[in-house]
Amino acid sequence: MRQQFDIKNVLIVIHEEGDGSTSSALAYGLSMAQTAGAHVMVQAGSVKLDLPSGRTSGLVRGLVAAENRRLRELVAAISDQARADSTMAGIVCDTDDDQLSFAELKSRALAQARVADITVLDADASALTVDGGLLRAILFEGGRGTIIVPKDVTAFSCDRVIVAWDGSAAASRAVGAAMPFLKAATDVEIVCYVGEKDLSRSAAGADLAAALSRHGVNAVAKELAAGRDVSERLREQAGLFRADLIVMGAFVHSPIQEWLFGGVTQAMLKSSPAPILTAR
Repeated sequence: MRQQFDIKNVLIVIHEEGDGSTSSALAYGLSMAQTAGAHVMVQAGSVKLDLPSGRTSGLVRGLVAAENRRLRELVAAISDQARADSTMAGIVCDTDDDQLSFAELKSRALAQARVADITVLDADASALTVDGGLLRAILFEGGRGTIIVPKDVTAFSCDRVIVAWDGSAAASRAVGAAMPFLKAATDVEIVCYVGEKDLSRSAAGADLAAALSRHGVNAVAKELAAGRDVSERLREQAGLFRADLIVMGAFVHSPIQEWLFGGVTQAMLKSSPAPILTAR
């Protein structure tokens, strides 16, 4: 990495669902904060279970109470781990853990996302459902950039960054949110997929490269054939470039269209070779 980057407030949001999976976002976000010398807020939470139809049954009430206790213990363990790891790394870290309704978890996360420089979350398949989840809520309503971390990616780096550029407002917002990382990167590659959509009235990748160069960003632009599957081409190019970070706009189509017909966002959330910095 060429230089320390200007990120001072990192929010890490972890939604504990009780499936025993380990959060990559926690380790990745702490690694980023250590590199940047940033303050961290870790929000860990689980949805409080309630079965109104089973309230008259002592057995059901006991099972629900036991599961809620288990979830609370898992959430508390995340906070304990965050505090221990941040102390070891010399990071200032605040934690907030609770068991709330989904609406309350969403409201709490959005309040902090709107004042954070960047929000870090685990890749979450629930973002691809009709109802969505915390990830999609923060993407659409957080107002800032979001980094989505694939499973098992735990160390932050932004030496090599790839930008998927289609001239859309979403892609522009993602580039804006990514500026601290782009300015810190050693190499930036801007890829435009020709044939995927009409780009005749959009700023070309070369125009973006020129604009970024005035910020000291070492960027080159490439036009590549879209082929039949843009998401597969993007994953392939990110691998060839050895990208540490992928910058792209989210949900160019509506989430319902993405869910029904597929889309680049949907495919990348399912399987990405590197963390994705995105905005909507």
